[in-house]
Amino acid sequence: MNRMIILTEAELRVIVGLDPDAVACVEQAFAALATKAVAMPPILRLDIPEYRGEVDVKTAYIPGIEGFAIKISPGFFDNPRIGLPSTNGMMVLLSSRTGLVQALLLDNGYLTDVRTAAAGAVAAKHLSRQNSNVAAIFGAGMQARLQLEALTLVRPIREARIWARDTAKAKGVAAELAARLGFPVKAKSDPRQAMSGADIVVTTTPAEKPIIDAGWLEPGQHLTAMGSDAEHKNEIDPAAIAGAGLYVPDSLKQTRRLGELHHAIEAGLVERDADFAELGRIVAGRMPGRTGDDQITIADLTGTGIQDTAIATLAFARAGAANAGTTFES
Repeated sequence: MNRMIILTEAELRVIVGLDPDAVACVEQAFAALATKAVAMPPILRLDIPEYRGEVDVKTAYIPGIEGFAIKISPGFFDNPRIGLPSTNGMMVLLSSRTGLVQALLLDNGYLTDVRTAAAGAVAAKHLSRQNSNVAAIFGAGMQARLQLEALTLVRPIREARIWARDTAKAKGVAAELAARLGFPVKAKSDPRQAMSGADIVVTTTPAEKPIIDAGWLEPGQHLTAMGSDAEHKNEIDPAAIAGAGLYVPDSLKQTRRLGELHHAIEAGLVERDADFAELGRIVAGRMPGRTGDDQITIADLTGTGIQDTAIATLAFARAGAANAGTTFES
């Protein structure tokens, strides 16, 4: 007889938040990717172009962890026009010993949002200047909100700017974040103005053409690109990737295929077999991160299955401790 727990989004929101534990679990996952024999197959993606839709399936097994997650993650980017969220999905946690289902996490993309924001915090922790206190966020969706919140967990942020194509939406998000986080957050209508003087820049859009020009980057800035998780997506001028003092992928194999690096390679600015230290190697101390205050650093985060296994494992553990969810036996 197998016991399985089903957890709804509402239940998961109670037991898992964007907090230091979530950041730590994703940080440890990145380190594991560099130090353990992790099994992480390529992302399976289904495109549904007539509805601006895509579905990603991600998974990873980490030796020593009792479970592994399989995550189904749809993104339908016209949904906000009809009053629906653009992202959705669910995770299944299975036993690493038996393959039996341990938990069904009906999170509607919430856990993906948390682990993605936590990954941004990990990148900033290891690549931005420690005294970074001004942030610029590109985008005005849920991930834009969470990325700024995540930065406050690892850096002394005291001011932020928001830029989005929809300036009215950017203003609404800025007001919401200022009230919640307790420091000034202002919407900017000009993207270069949003970046000017920022210590950390995070892009969180589904852009298919660069929204950041290489010439806008200033000495000492750290840039985290979150949105380029498919071949056709491109937020950063490829020349910025080629010219960065330090370029760091979450998974080099992935970013060569579908990240910002992919576009720099296609433009002939970076060799196809060029080697770069992955974020996990820097987290684990195997490679250096930022080496100077004036260095421009770029993190290219395409999202990895190891992050999903990490956050699903945390959710399962917290559910057990809180006696949350509905148990089914089969």
